Amino acid sequence: MSDISIRRAEPADLFPLLDIYNDYVLNTSITFDIEPRTLAQRQEWLDQFADRGRYQCFVAAMDAKPIGWACSAKFKEKEAYATSIETSVYCARGYTGRGIGRRLYAALFEALQGEDVHRAYGGITLPNEASIALHVAMGFRPIGTYREVGRKFGRFWDVALYERAM
Repeated sequence: MSDISIRRAEPADLFPLLDIYNDYVLNTSITFDIEPRTLAQRQEWLDQFADRGRYQCFVAAMDAKPIGWACSAKFKEKEAYATSIETSVYCARGYTGRGIGRRLYAALFEALQGEDVHRAYGGITLPNEASIALHVAMGFRPIGTYREVGRKFGRFWDVALYERAM
């Protein structure tokens, strides 16, 4: 673990982060994207993050190569939701279960201290005991489940919603 650094996302991270995400798109129900993201779409995603404010992104890197990330993004479009954020954390295959997600979330939540953020939300496609354990360990609590809210790989999936006071 000591050879893994946590830092802010940089423009040079675009390709590795795209590869990590598209692996989840193609091979898991964890994200409800059906088609792989394009480079242009992922660039737009990366461009939303800043060093300050509500929307930030941190990368876990080994030998300077990104192996995961955690970010905060807009929760909903309507203005009254502005102080709520949605969080996400992804680790490349082979790097899950090593505490990297906790380190990424810790860096993200530390950076968000003092920002105008009231609540953080995370949606977890079920089943996913590892993600539930991570979110609970990071102070999230379950607040409900959307039943059969998404269809992927020919079946319907439930999504549990978790909330964290900021």
